[in-house]
Amino acid sequence: QLGIHYDDGDLGLPKDVPRAVELWTEAAELGSLSAHCNLGARYYTGDGVEEDKPRGIDHFQQAAMKGQVLSRNNLGVVEAIDGNYELAVQ
Repeated sequence: QLGIHYDDGDLGLPKDVPRAVELWTEAAELGSLSAHCNLGARYYTGDGVEEDKPRGIDHFQQAAMKGQVLSRNNLGVVEAIDGNYELAVQ
């Protein structure tokens, strides 16, 4: 969860979004579902990184398929935003 602390700039660490993304990327490559969720949110919204909605959705999907509930919720929100209400509630 070191990426979260860099993202928030707490525990005496400087706020450093690029470092947070770097740490989450490494953690996601090692199988961290929460790292996939964090990357999904960053890339989908473009908050601190260049917006890349497909890449964000891919991260959400990777985590959701392995049971990460927040990523599944985020996929539902994405579908609702896109007007796919039937798919959003599945």
